[in-house]
Amino acid sequence: MNSESKYFVLLFYKFVKLPDAEQFSQEHLAYCKELGVKGRILIADEGINGTLSGTAEQTEQYMHDLRQNPLFADMVFKVDEADEHAFKKIFVRYKKELVTFRVEDELDPNVLSGERLSPKQFYEQLQRDDVIVLDGRSGYEYDLGHFRNSIRPDVDSFREFPEWIDEHMSEFKNKPILTYCTGGIRCEKLSGYLLQQGFQEVYQLDGGIVTYGKDPDVQGRLFDGKCYVFDERISVPINHTDEAVVVGQCHHCGSPSERYINCAEDTCHLQHICCEACDDVHHGYCSEACASPSAAATKG
Repeated sequence: MNSESKYFVLLFYKFVKLPDAEQFSQEHLAYCKELGVKGRILIADEGINGTLSGTAEQTEQYMHDLRQNPLFADMVFKVDEADEHAFKKIFVRYKKELVTFRVEDELDPNVLSGERLSPKQFYEQLQRDDVIVLDGRSGYEYDLGHFRNSIRPDVDSFREFPEWIDEHMSEFKNKPILTYCTGGIRCEKLSGYLLQQGFQEVYQLDGGIVTYGKDPDVQGRLFDGKCYVFDERISVPINHTDEAVVVGQCHHCGSPSERYINCAEDTCHLQHICCEACDDVHHGYCSEACASPSAAATKG
């Protein structure tokens, strides 16, 4: 870590059985508040999943302290530099699942999960003619950036994947499947589910897109657009070569754009890509329907 940078963003997770997970989440929230970091951390009986921001001293201390717990001694942290805090508050919450999947049969990534590929191995596999590349994120994340020739899942949340896979992926059960997501945690479950459903050859990008973008051998090659992230930054660049292209399209005019905003209508807040020109015209609303009630209220 370059200590000259003012802030750092940490992305991390681990599937490990946690005794008294609810109690741990309460204690961890108090610890994070005292340390002064901000972010979102989910804790479940099956482990921890978090992303947070802080100064160099705060994030170094957090990584050191978490690794002092024998359960997290080998925790892998993905580290990004930032100009400021990437979050406004700190949330530490207990949940039943680290990523909400809601399948009947328990999926323990430590027991069943797709074969992990390093960024270099993943890059090599991407160039095979017979592979199926499946984006393990939501459709709106795909729209901002994705691996070339990957399948866009028509889902708005991770728990919709099982039904979508059953309807759209069955024909590929004998094909090699490459899965990827932002930091790797969703593909831990997704790749395991595919194997559970009879898919024969399933792989996952170890460390996810963010790790792929930092690998000096691949430099983000074959990833088009930017990677959506769940913090104030909204997106981060992945492809650091001259092959980088913009794939996002403005919700209103279809022009190339990577600018995500929330609909200004409080009952909507649809997150959508909107170029600056259209934002000036539509004033932050995603549609005429959303703009009308506010306009009527203003006139009244």
